[in-house]
Amino acid sequence: MTTYLITGAGSGLGAIAARELAARGGRVVLAVRDPARVTPPPGDTEVRRLDLADLASVREFAGGWSGALDVLINNAGVMAVPYAKTADGFETHMGVNHFGPFLLTNLLLPHLTGRVVTVSSNLARMGRLRLDDLNWAHRRYSALGAYNQSKLANLLFTQELQRRLTESGSAVRAVVAHPGVARTGIDRHFGGVQAIALKALYPLITQKRPEYGALPILFAATEDVPGNAYVGPGGRNGEQPRLVQRKAHAGARELWEMSTRLTS
Repeated sequence: MTTYLITGAGSGLGAIAARELAARGGRVVLAVRDPARVTPPPGDTEVRRLDLADLASVREFAGGWSGALDVLINNAGVMAVPYAKTADGFETHMGVNHFGPFLLTNLLLPHLTGRVVTVSSNLARMGRLRLDDLNWAHRRYSALGAYNQSKLANLLFTQELQRRLTESGSAVRAVVAHPGVARTGIDRHFGGVQAIALKALYPLITQKRPEYGALPILFAATEDVPGNAYVGPGGRNGEQPRLVQRKAHAGARELWEMSTRLTS
């Protein structure tokens, strides 16, 4: 039986992925901030507490893991939230979307046997990595800009993780997926002009169903894809996931080294 760990599996794409993987006969652990509010899907499933905005919670969770882990799906994330800091002083997007998953993955690597799937976004292509100001302490805060930077960090993390896995001779693969556009509620923090534009755009988007947004994640987690693969939606409605091209980004090693220092 394949064991899956999915962060942020209490709602949205993570909940759909958990339901589908459990229905396929997998053992699924749903890692969520508030287990009391989550009803696990039918099958061999369980809910455990994990708050990616608190590295102490990440360490506690990883320390409590025993046995093999086939697939880790770093799905949890926040989007366009107002400026705030995590328990460890990180800007929220970088803390939840990158630093938390970075530490979790590294702590669980001794247990991993299959692959690490990290969920990014197509907006990563608009991201700008500022290694000198990852936490927006010295520039005017942009909620969307912070989100885009964190999603670019997901790509860089996967790129460098795969390089290190290959260099060490590990059979574990690191891959990344993006869901395209799916109405999951993650955009609820949008306001002003952005909210108006989004509401006008949604009726024109064919890929509205959250189920379609989860398909690239499921594809990346279960299909025979190469290390550092990038999986996105394909077909008219996003119902046919496929490998998509992406360029190698500069700064992957530097981000890794900085993330190691900041989370150690």
